[in-house]
Amino acid sequence: MQLNIKFWLKFSLLNLCIVASLGVLMRYKIGFEFPYFDQKHLQHSHSHFAFAGWISHTLMVLMVYYLQTKIAEFKGNKYKKIIITNLICSYGMLISFIIEGYGLYSIFFSTASIFVAYFFGYQFIKDLKLLDDDLLSKKWFKAAIFFNVISSLGTFYLAYMMATKDFVQDLYLSSIYYYLHFQYNGWFFFACMGLIFGFLNLRKSEHPFYETAFKLFAIACIPAYLLSILWLDLPIWLYVITVLSALIQVFAWFKFLLILWKTRRNSLENYSPLLQYILLFVGFALSIKLLLQLGSTVPIISQLAFGFRPIVIAYLHLILLAIITLFLLFYIYANHLVFITKKIKYGVLIFSIGVILNEIVLAVQGIAAFSYIIIPYVNEMLFGIAIILFIGIVFTAYYSIKKVKKNPPL
Repeated sequence: MQLNIKFWLKFSLLNLCIVASLGVLMRYKIGFEFPYFDQKHLQHSHSHFAFAGWISHTLMVLMVYYLQTKIAEFKGNKYKKIIITNLICSYGMLISFIIEGYGLYSIFFSTASIFVAYFFGYQFIKDLKLLDDDLLSKKWFKAAIFFNVISSLGTFYLAYMMATKDFVQDLYLSSIYYYLHFQYNGWFFFACMGLIFGFLNLRKSEHPFYETAFKLFAIACIPAYLLSILWLDLPIWLYVITVLSALIQVFAWFKFLLILWKTRRNSLENYSPLLQYILLFVGFALSIKLLLQLGSTVPIISQLAFGFRPIVIAYLHLILLAIITLFLLFYIYANHLVFITKKIKYGVLIFSIGVILNEIVLAVQGIAAFSYIIIPYVNEMLFGIAIILFIGIVFTAYYSIKKVKKNPPL
């Protein structure tokens, strides 16, 4: 029996609405008076639920969908319990972090979600063996699961420091960045690359660089963690490795884009202009992200980037919203997992505009901070943009879920 993909994607869109609503609430608290929730607790709830309830949940569902399209009589319904358990953990984190911050229940649910990821990875890698080795998505998915597993080491080390009350500030921050790096640049990125390789049906035999691109990104991912801790006094040999990892990723990405442009430039012509522009924007945003990584290896730029919070927030939202979230929305609608209508297009367009405005304002705020210039009404502008993002995704989710109900399950 196959997994009902459309049903579980309804939860994805609903969860993204919840993530956006928490973003609105946090932005309101920054700009105006609202004493009823702790800002730090909201931030933890927002980030954990975005990771587990929106991105990880959606990636799991779409990766199972990929297997169902490639393997005859594949029984995807065996993933149902894993997906349900992950959602229970996600909603548990959503509520418990708001109430208590880091406490007994929030730690329980966040730890449980890690083990859910282990179970999913174990089952998925077993099922990947059924795929043809010529399908390069297979390798990207394996790497994604590997990086998801090793990212948890950062979480467990944080738990160890909390249990022993032996806090070392540099180790504490390094553990957080370790987890974030292997989530953003490992699990999320490699899973999305596996999906796009599958979407375009790219095969090893089609072009030799397709496999080379995977190898370069996989090799560079681990040392690229050092890009997140350049504020530490790294020895020169580690700094050289860091620069090389950033250069390798830039080279692999732009050569991959060049090959795609030469061989697959007409691949999207049958899709709506909105979806085409979204995928092009995602590619542009990822290009900017990789160039920013390379730029951060210049010491003075690194000091500025890590020294100003708006720059860090802009960078994280560039990855989460402009790259990962917009790509997942593209993938859902381009594969007709939810049939896109005019009203859904309006919602996606509003949300996309919000993403772009959010990046522009955060970037301007960060650049202005270099000269200690305060942008007037910047918090009010960011609150307004958070509302735009919320309206866009609620509009999208409402009409998507309404449309899903009218279609037979996959």
